[in-house]
Amino acid sequence: MGSVPAGRRARTAAAVTAVTAALATAAGLGAGPAAAAGTTAGRYVALGDSYASGAGVPAQVDSACMRSDVNYPALVNAALTPAAHKDVTCGGATTVHMTSAQNTSAPPQFDALSTDTDLVTLTIGGNDVGFANIILRCVTLGAFNLGGAPCKTSYTWTGTDQLAATVDATAPKIAAAIDGIRQRAPKARILVTGYPAILPDNGTNCPWVVTIAKGDAPWLRDTHKRLNTMIATQAAARGAVYVDTYTKSVGRDICKPAGTRWMEPLLTNAAAPFHPNAAGERAMADTVLAAAR
Repeated sequence: MGSVPAGRRARTAAAVTAVTAALATAAGLGAGPAAAAGTTAGRYVALGDSYASGAGVPAQVDSACMRSDVNYPALVNAALTPAAHKDVTCGGATTVHMTSAQNTSAPPQFDALSTDTDLVTLTIGGNDVGFANIILRCVTLGAFNLGGAPCKTSYTWTGTDQLAATVDATAPKIAAAIDGIRQRAPKARILVTGYPAILPDNGTNCPWVVTIAKGDAPWLRDTHKRLNTMIATQAAARGAVYVDTYTKSVGRDICKPAGTRWMEPLLTNAAAPFHPNAAGERAMADTVLAAAR
């Protein structure tokens, strides 16, 4: 590879700095849908990470957990009007934080569960596989080789797809999370969501929006789908309901213009980068409500 011009190096450094700061925050490393007819919930508890908390979506009501007042749990709560509702979703949460405190204001999420809980939503697994670090690496490497597949190469050069292995290794953690909910809320219906599309489903990239290389985009899409498939498999094996938030989001990825996209790119004030915006949270709520009928 030839030398990179100074101007491009400066722009790349600035972009990497921005990605690092934004994703670190969303990962917790730093500081109205239609009602589901005929569905009632006495006590609804929402568990999960930044995709559930609505990281960066105005208005933020919990800065420590990057929780929005229009995240999908809030919209589900408004539609179902349960007698009681507890949203303990928190940006950066992993399966570990179901039973361990995440920070001084975020106790173990399972503490919100009780025997009278009859509806639980769970969105978890992205941070267990290292979502923020994957995006940071791929955006950084892609800036210097947009036509290749530098990020995929960095994860597969040993002959093993390290991300695929990480997704597979996360399966028992998802299973344990569902089992833990069942133990603490035996009457609850458990809805486990997947993750909506970040990149175009057809495998293309959009280097004018984010520096993910041409050859990395389809591999990242397939890794994303592998994560969703694993979550769906674990949900089904444990009697939970899998909520497919991916299919409805196709065509609403970060490469689409504002007003069309449900997922925000790097430079945005509508949500945390690479996270659902308000419309994306609304779409997730609609899909959850459809599953709750």
